[in-house]
Amino acid sequence: MIYVRSLLFNIYFFALTAFGLFTYWLLLPLPRAMFQDAVRLWQRLVFGGLRVLCGLDWEVRGRERIPKGAAVFASKHQSAWDTMAFYALLADPAYVLKKELLGIPFWGWYAAKTRQIVVDRRAGLRALKDVAAQAQNRLAEGRQVVIFPQGTRVPAGVHRPYQPGIYAIASAIDAPVFPVALDSGLFWGRRSFLKYPGTVTVEILEPMPNGLARKPFMAELEKRIEQASIGLAAEARERYPWLGTGGT
Repeated sequence: MIYVRSLLFNIYFFALTAFGLFTYWLLLPLPRAMFQDAVRLWQRLVFGGLRVLCGLDWEVRGRERIPKGAAVFASKHQSAWDTMAFYALLADPAYVLKKELLGIPFWGWYAAKTRQIVVDRRAGLRALKDVAAQAQNRLAEGRQVVIFPQGTRVPAGVHRPYQPGIYAIASAIDAPVFPVALDSGLFWGRRSFLKYPGTVTVEILEPMPNGLARKPFMAELEKRIEQASIGLAAEARERYPWLGTGGT
């Protein structure tokens, strides 16, 4: 059954996404905030499809910690699911994303329209300064910055070093930095056809202390996110015995 439900969702997802890619250009003349709402509509339709077709829902712990206005969210990244979730969580998210993504037809236009934060990873130290400056700009507009400190999707239980971009941002701003743990990769794995039923849990953790130097900041951020994500994964596996067993 898991295969059939996943197939139906994948057909729905790619059809919906293709429709959005090939029609949203008509909305480009609209104000940025209205275009953000159009992206949020797509996200809600995707999550609705997951719930109806795959039995996959989600919950948020620590939602009360989310402030109104400027803030930075440094999140664990396990799944394509994560790249959509913050449109449901935050009022006006600005994601940090790699420059290469702007080359995707149509999608690159939409990322530019919504004023996401673009990093050229080949530019070295200059890239860190540039991403910090862009983040300052978005935060000054009252937006929320979303960054995946590991730089790519990392399967649950796999370790990958955290990259310094988050510290470049944190050290240059006057806004809270919230670590975010999640267990999405157990339900929608990296490049996985299967979408398992259950409930993805996202946990907004306490904000990072102010004034930390780079090494202690990075160590504390990684410890908080990794420990909380490991705990969420253990809880999910106990709650949903079929996770990691090939489906149900």
